[in-house]
Amino acid sequence: MSRPQTLDLAINDATFFDGRGAAPARRSVGVRAGVVVDIREAPFAASEAREVVDARGKWVMPGFVDCHTHYDAEVEIAPSLSESVRHGVTTVLLGGCSLGTVFSSPADLADMFTRVEGLPPAEVLAVLEQKKVWTGPADYRAHFDALALGPNVAAFVGHSDLRAHVMGLERATDPRARATSAELDRMTALLGEALDAGMLGASVNANTWDKLGGDRFRSRPLPSTFAPWSEVRRLTALLRARGAILQGIPNISTKVNALRFLWESAGVGRAPLKTNIVSMVDVRSNRSIARLLGYLSRVVNGALRGDFRWQALPVPFDIHADGVDVPVFEEFGAGTAALHLADLAERRELLRDHDYRRWFRRQWTSWILPRVFHRDFNASFIVGCPDESVVGRSFADVARERGADVIDTFLDLAAEHGDALRWSTVIGNDRPSELRRILAHPDVLVGFSDAGAHLRNMAFYNMQLRMLRMARDAARDGVPFMSVERAVERCTSELAAWFGLDAGVLEVGRRADLVIVDPEALDDRLDELHEAPVEGLGGAPRMVRRNERAVPLVVVGGAVAIRDGAPTPELGRTPMGSFLGYGERVGPRSRATIAPIDTTSAIAPAGTSAAPTPGSAPRANTPPSKNPDGTSTTAATSPAEVQRRATAGTARAVSP
Repeated sequence: MSRPQTLDLAINDATFFDGRGAAPARRSVGVRAGVVVDIREAPFAASEAREVVDARGKWVMPGFVDCHTHYDAEVEIAPSLSESVRHGVTTVLLGGCSLGTVFSSPADLADMFTRVEGLPPAEVLAVLEQKKVWTGPADYRAHFDALALGPNVAAFVGHSDLRAHVMGLERATDPRARATSAELDRMTALLGEALDAGMLGASVNANTWDKLGGDRFRSRPLPSTFAPWSEVRRLTALLRARGAILQGIPNISTKVNALRFLWESAGVGRAPLKTNIVSMVDVRSNRSIARLLGYLSRVVNGALRGDFRWQALPVPFDIHADGVDVPVFEEFGAGTAALHLADLAERRELLRDHDYRRWFRRQWTSWILPRVFHRDFNASFIVGCPDESVVGRSFADVARERGADVIDTFLDLAAEHGDALRWSTVIGNDRPSELRRILAHPDVLVGFSDAGAHLRNMAFYNMQLRMLRMARDAARDGVPFMSVERAVERCTSELAAWFGLDAGVLEVGRRADLVIVDPEALDDRLDELHEAPVEGLGGAPRMVRRNERAVPLVVVGGAVAIRDGAPTPELGRTPMGSFLGYGERVGPRSRATIAPIDTTSAIAPAGTSAAPTPGSAPRANTPPSKNPDGTSTTAATSPAEVQRRATAGTARAVSP
């Protein structure tokens, strides 16, 4: 008589990584009712589980934690978040960089999100107008119970969201206005409510080249950038008292006020403040800054007893642009002036204007103005253009052939072709030895994917897989900087522990969030760029990197979300992920199917679709102790070579 099936899922003979940095070992993992119930050396028999996965030669590890995403709008219309989940991400953080959707009106939120994060304005506004039914932090948390979440989510309170709600967006972005005492009290009280609801802390933004979209206050910086530091300290005092977290962006161009964030974390004569800042990058425009940042944080976390962490992207920082539409152009006035014009015909006319060109040239070539972008046309490559003769070449090469000035050549091409001129460059992390040094730094947290944002500019959804490849290959090439088990830890438990989340480890009794990785598929295909439509945002194209073979299986809360590199039918229909409150232990979701969201209604006029009713009440906070689209595959072109034709998936290969 056969033994009864006691497991929902068994994974046999995998190379097992626990997420805590222990050496890998051959193990089999058993899952029942959403929880890991057995980890053992011997494989499970077929009779012991409803599904048995042969993982010989594969790695099994906890699902990855992505600490820097901007899925705040996308999660409402496509809660599968399949573009992250397909790469093994099982937990995402929302509400970063002062942006969140907890408090403000849909119109204000759309203006704050869409230009900064490179999202389609009309579609985002329609989603928020139809889906935003919550009025505060408790309702915000509860509404996730009505979503068929793919990954787990956790969230910060965005200071721009909070400030615009309390002061009104116009006053919150007026340099002459200051929050009144009553308004500061209200902000602090609302932040306290958010912490009570299990939110992680607050996010702030001092980077003035993050601008509003829309028509009302277009091109004003985000509300958080107008706050004096005394206002920020009202919030950090509460965060410090509650053991919560400050996430932020300093002024990226000048970098000087990063010192304020560093000092705010210090624990001399007071409790330290957990502070996480964007970002330690080996930027081409300043080769010394990353090392300097590392020295400063060592002092703060050592002599000054702080708890400070930089985010660091574990891959080369390549960016892509359509004409002049790229975030780094916001760092100088001439770039902002072009991006201020939403009408592309008007923008192209501006680029032809002689006075504008003189202004653009002065700022592009100035070494007095602060810069993050290297502004080097020798290192900026055209990867798409109606004029095929320029494709695959740098702007400098084209200018030399034409016997023309390179700045005029760039502006001529941008004016002639508009957003059909597609180009790319690498702004940092281009030196492997320096990138390895950054990733090994003790004050670094692996993050900054910006998943869900900058749809046409960046594609770092699979950054964790690329980091695992880097660690493995470095050891293979004789330049080891980090073991694979340590790389796994940095992408899983280290992040979860620092952010106070119940995630990131694979052990008996814990929620079954796990990923199987095929190390043989961690190859150059991880770098290839493709395009795929964003579900629910009117088919807006998103840049992605995919290698379906790399991730055979992803499990969230015991449910199979990804199989053979593709989303399962259940992903986005069956609840898998949960809201993870700060410092809370969270079990798996119930498996009740939630009716799929009609993504075609996401861009209908406001008020034409009812939003789901929020679910159960949230738990109190305690201190810490997502692609079928049918598009075809085409060749991908790089500045140096034509890449291999993509071999699988629904995404369409594009120029890197």
